[in-house]
Amino acid sequence: MIAVAVLYYLHYKGNDKKVINNPSSNVHIDSCIGAPVIAYVDLDSLNAQVTYIRNKKKELENEQQNIASEYENAYRGMENEKNNFLKRGNAITQAEAEEFQGKLMQKQQQIENSKQSRAQKLAERGAKVMEEMQAKLKAFLNEYNKDKKYTYIFATGTGLDYLFYKDSSRNITSDVIKGLNEMIDKEPK
Repeated sequence: MIAVAVLYYLHYKGNDKKVINNPSSNVHIDSCIGAPVIAYVDLDSLNAQVTYIRNKKKELENEQQNIASEYENAYRGMENEKNNFLKRGNAITQAEAEEFQGKLMQKQQQIENSKQSRAQKLAERGAKVMEEMQAKLKAFLNEYNKDKKYTYIFATGTGLDYLFYKDSSRNITSDVIKGLNEMIDKEPK
C-alpha cells in the first residue's frame, strides 16, 4: 500500500508543470517558478542562413584567394626572372651570379613579408567581423528575450556541441536567423 502511494505521488508530482505554447514560435516555455528556462541556437545554421555572415565570409574568402594568387604570381615572376638570367649560360660571371642570387633572395623575403602582413591583416579583419557579429547576436537576443524570458540561451554547432542532449522544442535558431536578418537589413549601410 505504501509503495503504491509513493508511486502515485512520484507519478503526479512530475506533472505539476504547465506548458505554455508561445504563439510567435514553436518553442514551449516551462512556467515553473525558479526553474531555469533554457533555449539554444545552432551556430552552423546561423553561418549558413544569416545573409550578413555569408556576405562577410565570402568577402574574407575572396581576399584570401587574392593574397594566394598574388603570392603565386610573384613567385612565378621570380622564376621567370631566374630562367631569363640562366639563359645567358656561360656568359654569367661569378660576381653577377652572386649579385643576382642576393637580389632574388631579397625579393623572396619581400614577397614573404608582404604575404604574412596581408594574412595577418585579413585575420584581424576576420576577428573584427566575428566580434561585430557576436555583438549583433547578443543585441538581438537581448531584445528577443524580453518576451521569451529564457534564463539561458546556449550556442551549439560543429566543434562546440557541449550539450549532450537537445530538446528540439528549445531550438530558437529559426527565430534568431529571421530576426537577425531583419535587424541587420534595417541597419544603415
